[in-house]
Amino acid sequence: MKQSIQALRERRDAIAKNLNALMENNKGKSWTAEHQKTYDDSMAEVDQINAEIKRTEDYLAKLGEDAANGRPEGLLNESMRTPGAHSEESRALRAYLSGGFSNLSPEDAQRARARRAPDIQAAMSTTTPSEGGYTVAIEYFRQLTEAMKAYGGVRSLATVIYTGTGGQMNFPAADATAEEGEIVGQNAPVSAADTTFANLQLPVFKYSSKSIAVPFELIQDSMFDIELYIRALLAVRLGRITSKHYVIGNGTTQPNGLNTAAAVGKVGAAGQTATVVYDDLVDLEHSVDPAYRNGGRVAFLMHDQTLKVVRKIKDADGRPIFVPGYEQGNPGGAPDRLLNRPVQIDQAMPVMAVNAKSIMFGDFSKYVIREVMDLTLFRMADSKYIENGQIGFVAFNRQGGNLIDVGGAVKSYQNAAA
Repeated sequence: MKQSIQALRERRDAIAKNLNALMENNKGKSWTAEHQKTYDDSMAEVDQINAEIKRTEDYLAKLGEDAANGRPEGLLNESMRTPGAHSEESRALRAYLSGGFSNLSPEDAQRARARRAPDIQAAMSTTTPSEGGYTVAIEYFRQLTEAMKAYGGVRSLATVIYTGTGGQMNFPAADATAEEGEIVGQNAPVSAADTTFANLQLPVFKYSSKSIAVPFELIQDSMFDIELYIRALLAVRLGRITSKHYVIGNGTTQPNGLNTAAAVGKVGAAGQTATVVYDDLVDLEHSVDPAYRNGGRVAFLMHDQTLKVVRKIKDADGRPIFVPGYEQGNPGGAPDRLLNRPVQIDQAMPVMAVNAKSIMFGDFSKYVIREVMDLTLFRMADSKYIENGQIGFVAFNRQGGNLIDVGGAVKSYQNAAA
């Protein structure tokens, strides 16, 4: 690494502060071509630094994960050269993947029978008892959860809860924002005004990773980290589908996605099928009540291609409205800002198009993601795979999401119909 991550952040902060000063110092003044060139050059450098910070953070995260799993110096190639450097749970998983339940050591099999939940248990099958299900150890589940966070920005803003069962979960709700009292005269009766209640539900859905066919050679080769391989594939598949549903899920056969559940706060004027203007963003922000706008997870949410459009918007003085974030005392960096609000990117958000709800704003903590904590991996060694020299694997877990809100905590900007 040519520069430390701290040095990169400091450089990014310096550029961001200079850009903020440039725009503040030119309020009410003419925004010249020279000003725009300075802004464009600085933003290009910020983008380069952001990419380098991301690469560095990914590298450090990998080192930490490898070190936590007992790999010398946290290096993947070193772990490949040292197959024995695995945790107790990883060794059990490796034995199970390569030979099924019968391949476990007596100690692992005994521990599985004694503890059940975090180890290995036979699948509920009366015909093929040798094909067992592997309930993932707590250590393994946490790694998968962390990997899933990389997919989509909603998860980092939402409220995530864990439940032991997948039974129906109800959230009572009431909207009394339009209710008010009255003045009554002496000895005069009061008026009646009943309040109403609603019931919001948060069901969970069973997600599958789809089956994974792994060649014998990869399983049997002790130089290959099969745990890492399987975990990465499961994380990518489950992470992508769930994060997409938390944004655009239909609310019936899928979780109720934010884009589906939230009301429209602003519709673009005729002709704005692929654009948004400064006034639209102001109107969208103020379509959300101030009671929500002061929350801790208030942000703009959009696709990266939408952000590309937003970055080109200029105010009445010709100055760009997009401002790159800088530290201001925030460990790990501050987010980019729009109208002095954080900007979160989620690639599941619709891109700008006819009638697309392309930008969302509000308090995203009102979106609740529910996980049932039983992620199960099954090993399949039937003829479908064996004839091709493979072993099959498939994982399941249950998740759900809904906007638990009746007061309009999150609103969307919708592009024009024509």
